[in-house]
Amino acid sequence: MGAERLGMPGLENEIKRLTALGLHRRCVEGDIPRVAALTLEINRRKKERGAVICAHVYQTPDIILGIGDLVGDSYKLADDCRKSPAKTIIFCGVHFMAETAKILNPEKKVYVPSANAGCSLSEAITADDVKKLKAEHPGPPVITYINTSAEVKAESDCIVTSANAEKILRRMYEKHEKVIFLPDRFMGANLAKALGKTPGKDIILWNGSCVVHEKFDPGLIKVYRQRYPGLAVLAHAECPTELIREVDFMGGTGDMMRYVESTNAAAYLLVTECGFGELARLKFPAKNFIAMCRLCPYMKSITLDSVLALLQDPAAQEVTVPPAVAARAKKAIEKMFELAA
Repeated sequence: MGAERLGMPGLENEIKRLTALGLHRRCVEGDIPRVAALTLEINRRKKERGAVICAHVYQTPDIILGIGDLVGDSYKLADDCRKSPAKTIIFCGVHFMAETAKILNPEKKVYVPSANAGCSLSEAITADDVKKLKAEHPGPPVITYINTSAEVKAESDCIVTSANAEKILRRMYEKHEKVIFLPDRFMGANLAKALGKTPGKDIILWNGSCVVHEKFDPGLIKVYRQRYPGLAVLAHAECPTELIREVDFMGGTGDMMRYVESTNAAAYLLVTECGFGELARLKFPAKNFIAMCRLCPYMKSITLDSVLALLQDPAAQEVTVPPAVAARAKKAIEKMFELAA
């Protein structure tokens, strides 16, 4: 679709809508008309299809504000998807998230607008790996981070997200002396520290990591604190333990957003994917945010153009999960909702 279609019906109002949401502050000067033309067409087509668009907080602001119907972290989106009456779900997030939506909604059509929306954590472990690990450590329940494939979830006892992992692990330890936690070794180690558990003894870990969070430099935290007095440092639980020792708050993106909302620090350093910082700046324009972020190449493979292309020809991007796999994976996901309640 041409970027110069300034005469299309409703475009002026769409430009005003996006500007009122603050999107003009996060766009290149003069780019709003092109973005508005795309969001207007996408929103028209999704309504024609009876579709709902889910947007993870790591997506770009034009997707979140322009076309997102359901916006949030992995847990919120999974919960929202199972409650949505829409018969078609377009998931602006990585593939495992779309798989989770399909598992929870087998009767619905689920699509992801990029063939490249993978995840380094999801690719770090297979179902066969889990089977071997359970054979090596018989007995402990397998607690699996949601950033995994449907096949891995099917071999698990309970799924967790960064928003509920600590709560669910505490409940698991009420009945079990040991657990297996997959696949993020950094999140597992950080949770073990928070719970007073010993990796290798009380919690068996896998050697997976997030390509975004594993590369943050812990040494930079002290540099930023010296440069910005009164700085509050918030980091995602997928960051290395050495970095987590230096921060004021560790949690998932939803937890981090609530921390920012409920506090009044001189400035905030958000150690996570860049999209979250973009969203925080738009949500809290009066607060001061310092940039220390990395882009997720998988999340950023989704664009307004790719969403529009999907709506024009959705068949190639449909997400499917074998029924037998989905049934077993759903039990582990439903266990998460039960224990997180």
